[in-house]
Amino acid sequence: MTSPPPLSGLHHVSALTGQARKNVQFYTDTLGLRLVLKTVNQDDPSSYHLFYGDAAGRPGTNLTFFDVPQARAQRPGTGLITGLSLRVRGREALGAWARRLDEHDVRHSALHERAGRRALTAFDGEGQTLHLVNDANETDRVPATEPWTEGPVPPALAVQGLGPVELTVADLAPTRRVLTEVFPFEEARTYTVGRPNSSSSASSLPSPNDAPAAAVFETGPGGVGAELHVVERPNEPRGWLGTGGVHHLALRTPDGDAIRAWRERVSDAGLTPSPVVDRHYFESVYVREPGGILIEIATDTGAPFPVDAAAAGRISLPPQLEPKRASIEEALPPLGPPASDQPD
Repeated sequence: MTSPPPLSGLHHVSALTGQARKNVQFYTDTLGLRLVLKTVNQDDPSSYHLFYGDAAGRPGTNLTFFDVPQARAQRPGTGLITGLSLRVRGREALGAWARRLDEHDVRHSALHERAGRRALTAFDGEGQTLHLVNDANETDRVPATEPWTEGPVPPALAVQGLGPVELTVADLAPTRRVLTEVFPFEEARTYTVGRPNSSSSASSLPSPNDAPAAAVFETGPGGVGAELHVVERPNEPRGWLGTGGVHHLALRTPDGDAIRAWRERVSDAGLTPSPVVDRHYFESVYVREPGGILIEIATDTGAPFPVDAAAAGRISLPPQLEPKRASIEEALPPLGPPASDQPD
């Protein structure tokens, strides 16, 4: 089996929304992320693909959404990504975030410990699970990012980037084998997945049927931006993906040579990777691990995100779709300006 360079952490996470306009309002105005790329789903240009990230949309900071207006809501269960995390700096910031979420009528938990870190769990209007986690200097090993501090959120509360992603599977063993033997991750520790104490804003938070253990897997340098948390729930039914859910997670590799080496390694392991796909802003390979989770490997190299175009509300298209701009734009509904580029 070939040995490509180690994966260096999370590259991006891509979720589903059925309400693109409200999605932009929530993630820019309430959470203060920057809309760094307003484009279309390259596999279905009739719908938006929205990217939120740090000031420049650096790898490790991007949360993206495919707009699927007719999609059903997600049904919880196994075979799904069941939570994503955003890193904020310091316990004081988490307390301030709880107050800000109350001011914006956002459903959330009380402050609690999650995997040994202080955390606050919130839900967007479609039920997307968002863990805000404390990103202390000693645990943040992600390459340098530049949090967006010119939007409506005070700079001290700015999101630093992506944190751990939670996967739920029916059987941990085959997922563990792929993560540790193919990618390879290190299995670092476990923690109990319980329901955090609810605040008054969280009286209707979903509660698990039991309290299983989550296994923490680290890649690259490890730390808060390079973890997958895998929860085993053998007695739960298979879930289905829908709005309020996460389509896939992406892991970082340096460049085109590395991603081709990774594709060869994944194929040699008996899995079925996609061809290398040129997304213009990065290159990608996709593979579904045995538990049903779609994992992408994406390069740090590619065209820079056109953040100025996104700030102006313009749609950016990769070169292969540019000749179809007129028909694509005509079919897309207006979204309004991103609040993250409108400082207080």
